[in-house]
Amino acid sequence: QVQLVESGGGLVQPGGSLRLSCAASGSIFSINNMGWYRQAPGKQRDLVAIITWGGSTNYADSVKGRFTISRDDAKNTVYLQMNSLKPDDTAVYYCYARILDGDGLVGNWGQGTQVTVSS
Repeated sequence: QVQLVESGGGLVQPGGSLRLSCAASGSIFSINNMGWYRQAPGKQRDLVAIITWGGSTNYADSVKGRFTISRDDAKNTVYLQMNSLKPDDTAVYYCYARILDGDGLVGNWGQGTQVTVSS
């Protein structure tokens, strides 16, 4: 059983920064793509950023230049550094990882962490 556990969310003022972390644990052979999605109230879940096994990254246009995704494969962890936060960034942030385990290559989701940007 694979688990993804997120941390680092919270309340921050506009212009502030937060760093999200997501650690994968369980029977993991390898991790393919890792990423972050977010879902605001009443809206669909959208991609924020993704990083491949080789380190290539892709970002939503709304966060380019402000957010940075990275990964530490030794720790099975993905990070999202969020700078210059805006009220529109308020959402529940979900970690995603495509993991090769005993059942094959499977997509896994974290439980979500709330990020609130407000003065």
